Amino acid sequence: MGLGPRSCHPAGRGFPAGGKRGRGAKGSGRPASSRQQPCPPPEGRSEPATDAHPHLSSEALGYFRRALSALKEAPEAGEERELMVHNVLKEVEAQALALATNRTGSEMLQELLGFSPLKPLCRVWAVLRPNLRFVACHRCGVHVLQSALLQLPRLLGSPAEEEEEEEEEENGKDDSLETVEELVLGLAAEVCDDFLFYCGDTHGSFVVRTLLQVLGGTLLDSERARHRGSQSPEAQRAPSRECKPTDFEVPETFLNCLQDLSSCFVKDIAVFITDKISSFCLQMALQILHRKLPQFCAHLCSAVIGYLSSRNSSADGSPLLLFLRDQTSSRLLEQVLLVSEPARLQSLFEDHFQGHLQTLAAHPIANFPLQRFLDAITTTELLSPVFEELSPALEAVLAQGHPGVVIALVGACRRVGTHQAQVLQLLLEAFHCAEPASRQVACVPLFAALMAYEVYYGLVEEEGAVPAEHQVEMATARDLGEVTVIGSLLLQHLLHFSSPSLVLRSLGALTGPQLLTLAQSPAGSHVLDAVLASPAVTRKQRRRVLKTLKGQYVALACSRHGSRVLDAIWNGAALGARKEIAAELGERNQELIRDPFGHHVARNVALTTFLKRREAWEQQQGAVAKRRRALSSILED
Repeated sequence: MGLGPRSCHPAGRGFPAGGKRGRGAKGSGRPASSRQQPCPPPEGRSEPATDAHPHLSSEALGYFRRALSALKEAPEAGEERELMVHNVLKEVEAQALALATNRTGSEMLQELLGFSPLKPLCRVWAVLRPNLRFVACHRCGVHVLQSALLQLPRLLGSPAEEEEEEEEEENGKDDSLETVEELVLGLAAEVCDDFLFYCGDTHGSFVVRTLLQVLGGTLLDSERARHRGSQSPEAQRAPSRECKPTDFEVPETFLNCLQDLSSCFVKDIAVFITDKISSFCLQMALQILHRKLPQFCAHLCSAVIGYLSSRNSSADGSPLLLFLRDQTSSRLLEQVLLVSEPARLQSLFEDHFQGHLQTLAAHPIANFPLQRFLDAITTTELLSPVFEELSPALEAVLAQGHPGVVIALVGACRRVGTHQAQVLQLLLEAFHCAEPASRQVACVPLFAALMAYEVYYGLVEEEGAVPAEHQVEMATARDLGEVTVIGSLLLQHLLHFSSPSLVLRSLGALTGPQLLTLAQSPAGSHVLDAVLASPAVTRKQRRRVLKTLKGQYVALACSRHGSRVLDAIWNGAALGARKEIAAELGERNQELIRDPFGHHVARNVALTTFLKRREAWEQQQGAVAKRRRALSSILED
């Protein structure tokens, strides 16, 4: 964001949008169309490895590659597929250790486990168990163990798996084979016996984190995606509060085992606070315990805070402040803050944070746990003193490149429902558009770009001079600036305030091309989502903003993000508005059909029906509107 000459900071600068966190530098051919099962590998491939690093022959690797391809092409259900799965996994058993510790073999084994029924999975697991320490701390083997653990939500309590288990018991098979529950508890027991080692190992800690999730019956989407390697670096840096956990039923023995593991953290709490790798395990434990065993979570939080508070006091206050500035312990404290109850947060503020919020906000590391503290606030009693202390430094915090603190403070005002008018006024002053009042209509592009008024419009103002009035012609002639992620989040929060009229008035002042640019932006499109979703925005206000897009519907439809916005507008539109949208799109029907995004919009709008059978289209849309009203009425009741 830019800083004007009236600020105490140097003029002409742009507010940084917030950078990286300041915590250190940072084949073989397919099988025949008849899907015959591939020939097994040559004789001798099932010989157990005699050395510490079993070797996987190229012939065996080729066999498993062909087997995996055959499974992917086989029908999703049927005896042929079941027989193929059992046969392939039978071959896996003989070379499980070699596969797990081979880079390519490990990747294939992970996929094969995704096809596995319960019993074959248990057999493979049992083969790997004698070499648990070696596999868990191997850069490839660790992913196989994770994959095996992540199959449990699919297999535990599955009716098909229970029937298979009962049938095999009746036939007297596999009497000596441990159940999946026994295997998981056995893994947990071995980990518990050498807890510090597994938690402190770069690869072994991943097994501990996945094991904690399975024992608690909760999988975090971020962990599963990271295991699949499907996350972008930006997504991986997303805070843990954005995770969407998936719960599943687990035996009572799993929760009892989770309690035992939580006590292991308390025994060596100093290690888990100060060691970077081990700390990740404690952070995961806090998330799982918070959901399933809150009393144990509170006990762990007390142990962490108690240890940190007992260290030597710093010259400027509580010893906890020193750890907020530490690369490792501050991340742990973030998680502690997110899972703490309101009473603990109030106590932390009064005993440790009060009087130091502005200093923490300016620190390159401590500003992150401060953000999590603000995210966790849910009471007026806590927000009021925090707001009073932190709000005067809002512009300075933005200038220091820590806009996340401002976003968290605005989010707290939205969530608690207080200080909303005050924080909006402070934002207008920070972006230099509070006075004269005519400048306020420009707040949306300023907030979106994180730039002060004179920087955004390229003005030069003498220090102490009276700020110039807003020039509408200048504003409409300028293209909309780049929409930052932080700016988008700020606008989304403001649109959910109890009175978002100023932001809506600014949105309504944008020209059609400017609003189109906002809708087509990856970050800006979510601002329009907020306009459509916010309960504080009336239908009349919504129409006033969206009418500017008339004439831009085709360009919206042919954009990756704009098409999603248009779909959302369509879903909430009345029949009359739908007719206008369809009529505008119908004028360029062929262009839409040829476009990779536009043809989806044309299908959703039923554009062909609209153009050829208008009466049938109107009846269809009327029926859809009636169902939507009925559903809305039910939900309101």
